[in-house]
Amino acid sequence: MKTAIVILSDPKSGSDEALGRVFNGLATAFDVRSQGGQASILFHGPATRWPGVLADAEHPAHGLYQEVKELVAGVSCACADAFGGGAEAQAAGLELIKDNPLPGTSGLPSLARLKADGFDVLTF
Repeated sequence: MKTAIVILSDPKSGSDEALGRVFNGLATAFDVRSQGGQASILFHGPATRWPGVLADAEHPAHGLYQEVKELVAGVSCACADAFGGGAEAQAAGLELIKDNPLPGTSGLPSLARLKADGFDVLTF
């Protein structure tokens, strides 16, 4: 079982929905790994800001994030350019992913490549 978890929710919204989406995305990665599968977490869009937010030990999802942090493949480079969070992600040791060279951008993660590599892609 190979599962790519794409988190899209915006931490700046401050909504229960945004927190619920990131929490459930991280929890899904934990579950996949616990079942012996391979999980890969990607932060896209405004979700590129989540790694900086989740680094705060007071955040309600911090503990879960620490449990699955090694499963984070990285953040979308182009999305980090647009929404921020790239510096925080790099400071946390995360990669800025740009294997989909979309013209006019610094590049995005390739979801098509993940599918070709046998990953189911889930979005949160």
